[in-house]
Amino acid sequence: MQPIIVAVDFSNTSIHAMEYAISLANKMKSDIQLIWVDKLNPQESVYPDTSNENRNEAKKRFKELIAQYSKQLVKGITIEYKLKKGRIYREVDNLARQADAELIITGAHGISGYEEYWIGSNAYKIVTYTANPVITIRHDFPIKKNIERIVLPMDASPESLQKLPFVVKLATLFKSEVHLVTTHTSRLKSIQRLTEKIAQSALTYLQKHQVKIVIDSIVANDLTKAVLTYAGNVHADLIAIMTEQETPVNILLGPQAQQLINQSPIPVLSISPQEKFTLT
Repeated sequence: MQPIIVAVDFSNTSIHAMEYAISLANKMKSDIQLIWVDKLNPQESVYPDTSNENRNEAKKRFKELIAQYSKQLVKGITIEYKLKKGRIYREVDNLARQADAELIITGAHGISGYEEYWIGSNAYKIVTYTANPVITIRHDFPIKKNIERIVLPMDASPESLQKLPFVVKLATLFKSEVHLVTTHTSRLKSIQRLTEKIAQSALTYLQKHQVKIVIDSIVANDLTKAVLTYAGNVHADLIAIMTEQETPVNILLGPQAQQLINQSPIPVLSISPQEKFTLT
């Protein structure tokens, strides 16, 4: 059973992400592993070392959360926690690798009264550093039992096809309707034809797996705004995008992806491109 990893800093945003994870875990039959990371380094700080105090408080709060939320899990699904120390994005990724995780979920904006908030400032780093699928969710998105509609924007890059296997997995589990949307920033017919070709490959794959499909197209200079407007109009529950992985020293997303994650009121599923990938 591949677990779902949830980054927690005890802010309302991270607790909301955990609640969202529970709704997915029940459907995906995945255990949940919560992770809190003590990123303090006493040798680099002018303040007293409060690591043990922080960890003890984290243990206490995790036990309270697990006692409160375990009853919402279906039979056979478990929830546990891990305490780590180091760089947040690295420790989240390490746990995901060690556990062979299905998915990572993190809040898009974190504000914590417990310690210096880190969910918001590290969400992008988690997305770009890990090879695992990541869903970022804002604190005000309503928790639902189902993912009814998934917006799947496609551009001219062959890498965008790498979103399809995980999207199909979710769509099959939740009986979701997938909105296959070709996106164009250029009105050049040659570039549009390339995008249409990629979209046709995606359509063939979705049809092969008997996913419910709506086909649409967007032409706009500001694709971020256009995709978010479209997703809002169709009452989407998830937007699936590709991201670019950079080195740990300079962890950045592509401009479009970063803007979309930052601005989206709807959860965003981010998939990192892999060097070796075959769509079967």
